[in-house]
Amino acid sequence: MTRTDIRLAIPSKGRLQLSALEFLARCGFDVRQSVTRSYVGSISALPGVTVLFQRPRDIIVSVANGGVDFGITGYDVIADANAADKTCVIHDALGFGKCRLVVAVPEVWSDVTSMAALAAKAVAMPHPLRVVTKYHHLTGQFLRRHGVQPYALIDAEGSLEVVPEIGYADIIVDIVETGSTLQQNRLRALSDGAILASQASLVANRASLRRPEVMQTAITLLEYFEAHLRAEGQVMVFANMRGASAEDVARKLHRQTTLGGLQGPTVSPVYPPPDAAARAGEGNWFAVNLVVRRSELTDAIQQLRSIGGSGVVVTPVTYIFEEQPDRVRALKALADDHPA
Repeated sequence: MTRTDIRLAIPSKGRLQLSALEFLARCGFDVRQSVTRSYVGSISALPGVTVLFQRPRDIIVSVANGGVDFGITGYDVIADANAADKTCVIHDALGFGKCRLVVAVPEVWSDVTSMAALAAKAVAMPHPLRVVTKYHHLTGQFLRRHGVQPYALIDAEGSLEVVPEIGYADIIVDIVETGSTLQQNRLRALSDGAILASQASLVANRASLRRPEVMQTAITLLEYFEAHLRAEGQVMVFANMRGASAEDVARKLHRQTTLGGLQGPTVSPVYPPPDAAARAGEGNWFAVNLVVRRSELTDAIQQLRSIGGSGVVVTPVTYIFEEQPDRVRALKALADDHPA
């Protein structure tokens, strides 16, 4: 039976789940979890979409086999699944879940600081280099590229960092955020042993995208994700200024400040009530509207004041929509290349 609903899978637990829920909420897609079925949810802003909670690795499997149309999971598990023929990453930088997949060796291997040194070590060992990892595809690819032979990949559940000390593996390949866990377990990442930089990504089933309603959902998600990510760290600043004209105020901003906004400052007339009209010779009031980085806010306020700005109001920016984001353009091009 052909499925007609639209499904989005997100992580079912841990920091990645919390971050995914917070990100979706900031983009305007609050997820409401079912009271009766904890693994199912809904998004009021996307009434045709069912949310499923799954383990990160299960998400890419579900997207690849078509049981789910979209998934938010780490790029590391997407790349390791090696399912690009059935899936496509339509956004690879959602801004959370950032980590690196690295090759780490015991600290006591003081002579092994690079992949070349690891290759030499592997040849000299009495047994194949035992590598414990959950990333078999990426790890095998990386080791072969650097001439590390012979090796054997070993599966393990839970924390991999303890495995070399236990003794049934020599090194690990795993994700790290700060590297502190490696240090605690007397492990060290190789200088050129970073296999992949990863963060949360949005992946889609290629066949699903041929359905018009799924493609439209993908475009909606991308539009809001991109608009929110572009707005992060930005604030909107309003200020009142006197001037002979809007052009006069704009000239002051361009010549006497470094404030530019997006395409430029917006300057518009202020219409005070008749009893508060500007006194003769003092010019008219104009409202200046700018978007600036939050980290530059103090400087922006000082610059506005230096040219007569007053009544400065600052408000967060939730979205900044472009004419058409590059990722939306690429998605539409994909649909044109593979029509239904």
